[in-house]
Amino acid sequence: MADVIRVSSFQSLRFSSSLVLGSFPSTFSGPQLGLPSNQILDKRIYPLAYSSSAGLSRLSFTPRKHSVSLKVHAAVAETDQPKWWEKNAPNMIDIHSTQEFLGALSEAGDRLVIVEFYGTWCASCRALFPKFCKTAEEHPEIVFLKVNFDENKPMCKSLNVKVLPYFHFYRGAHGQLESFSCSLAKFQKIKDAIELHNTARCSIGPPKGVGDLSLEIVSAPADKPAGSS
Repeated sequence: MADVIRVSSFQSLRFSSSLVLGSFPSTFSGPQLGLPSNQILDKRIYPLAYSSSAGLSRLSFTPRKHSVSLKVHAAVAETDQPKWWEKNAPNMIDIHSTQEFLGALSEAGDRLVIVEFYGTWCASCRALFPKFCKTAEEHPEIVFLKVNFDENKPMCKSLNVKVLPYFHFYRGAHGQLESFSCSLAKFQKIKDAIELHNTARCSIGPPKGVGDLSLEIVSAPADKPAGSS
């Protein structure tokens, strides 16, 4: 026989799902309270709300939607995270054109410039990048340039970049000092090149051009055509 709940002094009373459902048998084949006779309570547990003024027939079932909400928020938070190639050190500059590349070399003056050519789809580039960023943080006196291969294919072709990741070292009037490909397993190669080229020195003359690229287009006055005297 079902238990009878008496409520005499409370106008409104709320039961938890575990308390109310515990008053009913686990297997119930008769009519459900507050539900049509042709519907049977499913196996999901819902929170119940009871109002004394309406009796047990006012029991309401409210499905929980918290888990769905959490999944949506997690997906939104994940999309807000920057991509791996967007996490730069303070002295790292993204290059989007030949003009920006030549301008950065010109502005660096006598400072050592290390250029990384990478691809967003390149697994070796992604594996090496965190260590490359750490090296940049350890050497604030060096300028680090990042060139996205897919965004600058004509420039990369003129600079003979055929494998990724690839690195160029430049310094003032000395121009290009060294270039090579490198992976995470051979990262010491980059450290050795930094130790070799990152020494105090004064360059005599303007920065040199880079292969077929000429710094004249960025060093010429704005009111004169490039190469004019």
